[in-house]
Order: sequence, then structure tokens, then C-alpha cells
Amino acid sequence: MPVAPFSVNFGDRSYRTDEISREDLFKELQTNPQHPTSSQPTPQEWADAVRAAAGADAVEPEGTPPQVLAVTISAGLSGSRNAADQARSVLDGIDVRLHDSGTLSAAQAFQVHAAQTAALRGESLETALEWVRAVQQETELYFTIETLEYLRRGGRIGRVQATLGGLLNLKPVITVDKATGTYTNVSRARSYKGGIEAVGQQVTRTYGEGTPLRVGLLYGTVREDTDALLEQLKGRHPIVWSGAVGINPVLNVHTGPRALGVAAAPGKWPWERDTP
Repeated sequence: MPVAPFSVNFGDRSYRTDEISREDLFKELQTNPQHPTSSQPTPQEWADAVRAAAGADAVEPEGTPPQVLAVTISAGLSGSRNAADQARSVLDGIDVRLHDSGTLSAAQAFQVHAAQTAALRGESLETALEWVRAVQQETELYFTIETLEYLRRGGRIGRVQATLGGLLNLKPVITVDKATGTYTNVSRARSYKGGIEAVGQQVTRTYGEGTPLRVGLLYGTVREDTDALLEQLKGRHPIVWSGAVGINPVLNVHTGPRALGVAAAPGKWPWERDTP
């Protein structure tokens, strides 16, 4: 599936997300005096991804333009959606629909999975969008980080706030607000282990104890962090599906090496709910 890539930049060196491993990124974060920045896909990169998707599409009836659904990171967090919109001006002959996921990372991946499932089943674009929007509404993303230092380095929070958080050893629990598509703090803990527990407690507060869940788990340098969260959730919820993956290098620039996240949604996927 074609992807319009974000990039990680160390001074004048730039790496697309598929060009730098997480291990190499962590090494750079620890040894490079220059803190990296991240950059969104350009309109040209979006256009290339859309053309690749259209070329890989199923055969269309003669005279019908191929349809491509592009699922973007929240416009409240990135200008990527604007770049995708600009790309449409050079994509003659392709019906491009843009969907703002309103989120990122694993929660966005849940929506991409819905769109991909619709495509594989030969469903219409309207059905794909219906499933994607249903997944968007029911999915929440929560994450915590071990240190505020990388947010400070990247200018996401001020020096005073980062220093105070470090002195008090506060670990935030962060989500993406559905109304604004921006980060908001929903809880905090006194230790990183407490932050992991607070993430799990927030999931249960959102969906209610006993609700079956699908969970996509995210980790930085410590894979076992996701095991701890999953075991906690299993104590309060039937887990109908779970998976774990390392955090994308671009997001790791802002979270720092050790971080934990989860995308959670209740019960079955929308297309499974009418199936006995």
C-alpha cells in the first residue's frame, strides 16, 4: 500500500521514515548534538503515492477514473493534509478523496485497515468511508513517555514546564482530542510505571470495565512495556484482538526513546457486526 512518507532531519541530512531504522534513530538521539526535526510529505510525494495507488487499483470500467482514498494525519497536528490537497491539482484523471483521520499512529492505522478491508472486499468508496468514519469515532489513542526532554528539545513544551515535570517526575497521559485533532493531557502519574498503569485505567474509564476491546500497542525501546499494559487490560476486558509494533521514527523524535501507546476500540470491526 503506497505511503506518503514523513522525514526525519538531522541538520542538512534528511531520512524518509523507510530509510532510517528505529535503532539508528535512537543512536542518533543519544549521540548527535543536533536535535532532529520532522517534516511532512510534500505535495509531490503525495501525488506520487496517489498515482502508485491508482496504478495498483482494480480494473475500472472504461471511462471511469480510478478512485483513491487518502487517509491523512490529523490536520490539527500536521500540515500533511494540506499538502495532500495541493497534490490533487496535478492529479488529472484520478478521483482522490481525502479523509482527515483526526489522529495519528496506531489509531490512524485502524482507519487505514478499514479502508483496505473495503477495497479488498470490492466495496464502494462510500462504504469504505462509512467504515473508516465508524472506526474513527470509536477509537481512542493514549500514550505516555518516560521523559519530557524530547518534547522540550523539539519546542513542543517550554523549558520551565519540562524542568518542573522532570523535578516532580511527572509522566503525562496524552490523547488526541476528537473535537480539535490536537494533543491534550488527560492524566499524569508519578513514575513511568505509573504512567503505563494510568494509560490502562484511562482505556477502562473510556469504554467501561468488561467491554471487549481491540488494541494496537506501541513501544519505544522496551517491547516489554506493551506486555505490561496488555496484561493489565486483560484483567478488565476480553481482548478480541491485539498487536504490538515499534513507534514510528518520526514520532519517536518527539516522544524520546522510551514511550508507550495504545489505540483501543470496542468489540468487533464495523463490517463484522452483522456477521453471526
